[in-house]
Amino acid sequence: MVLARLDNEVFFKKAFTDKIVFKSFVRDIVGIEVNPEKIETEKAFQPKLGNINFRYDVFAEDKEKRIIVEIQKVEYDHNFDRFLHYHLQAITEQQRTSSDYSVDRTVYTIVLMTAPYKINTKTREIYQDEVLISNLNPKNLKGIARQIFNHELIYLNPNYKGPDTPQNYRDWLDLIYESIHNPENPQINIQNEGVKRVAEIVSYDNISPEEWELSKIEVSKRKVITLEREEEREETTMEIAEKMITLGADDNFIAATTALTIEQIQELRKKSNNDTN
Repeated sequence: MVLARLDNEVFFKKAFTDKIVFKSFVRDIVGIEVNPEKIETEKAFQPKLGNINFRYDVFAEDKEKRIIVEIQKVEYDHNFDRFLHYHLQAITEQQRTSSDYSVDRTVYTIVLMTAPYKINTKTREIYQDEVLISNLNPKNLKGIARQIFNHELIYLNPNYKGPDTPQNYRDWLDLIYESIHNPENPQINIQNEGVKRVAEIVSYDNISPEEWELSKIEVSKRKVITLEREEEREETTMEIAEKMITLGADDNFIAATTALTIEQIQELRKKSNNDTN
């Protein structure tokens, strides 16, 4: 069995809009049973909230729960902020049909990040976690959380395999990772009904010529986006280095902080001196 890559949105959506897959995935990751009336892709609320045109990769809801599943291939620091916005919008949008401040449906947002995390430009930390879970529950002064809200925002990243990750997460993290890095001989748990179903759906034998063509278009689009984002990131890094030069930081410290070479930093110093003179 050879798998199509699940970091390609065409194959990801093909698999995760299957009801058996979706219900099994949510059961394993969130620990709840869901019975969605339908599973949508590219879901957008109309009229939109605020100035951002949100579109959810995979979206479903039943009478009590609203489930969002996102896949994100290219990782940048702002993605944590971005998906917090996605999560909160799915909560606040419910106010449109509510006569008071109550939120009828619990919102679970699951984000699959398929590339290693980048260094956080705010904290200078490198995150190396397979699973990160955030909720909105407040804590008292003793640090005890009060279960007021059930909403959860969950980040999954299969690039940091940990020995203590529970099997319910492991099955899906391995599936994503193996489809990308070992698609011809994937080591996955086909005893898991949902994982087995995904493997069948995205098996090469079950991909149509039209889907292959769409997947190639998706790859091309991603390459363009990656180049644009890398250019933006490089500009930001240069700006940070220039500020550090102005503040009197030495070359080695700037290099360690920004990952620029000593030669690049010295060129920035020359430019700074020329601008000053």
